[in-house]
Amino acid sequence: MNEYVLKNDDFLVSQTDSKGIILFANADFCKIAGYSLEELVGKPHNIVRHRDMPKAAFKDLWSTVKKGEVWSSYVKNATKDSGFYWVYATVFPRYDAKTDETTYISCRRKPSIKEIEEATKLYKTLH
Repeated sequence: MNEYVLKNDDFLVSQTDSKGIILFANADFCKIAGYSLEELVGKPHNIVRHRDMPKAAFKDLWSTVKKGEVWSSYVKNATKDSGFYWVYATVFPRYDAKTDETTYISCRRKPSIKEIEEATKLYKTLH
């Protein structure tokens, strides 16, 4: 399995609805995950979920953002070609008064090697 290591200026952004369906993905997210924008929009965000990620992490993410709070953590994602990449993700709710709907924005950047090592150790205890 090939690892894609983010560049220092890579910044991945996506937006989902309340069910985790992708509404928007920026060019960095598409490029690194290996999907076109058309392949991502309308799909569940877990299209990039790596099997090594514990379900508890995403349960915590959703319970946090559904309360209107910001969630941040390290995430190992899968690429379309069966590779993977690590990100430090921050997810926050965004309420739109015009539509009376809340969507969720995820911003992701490159984590350090040390941060990845620590997250890997922690996640092994959560499976």
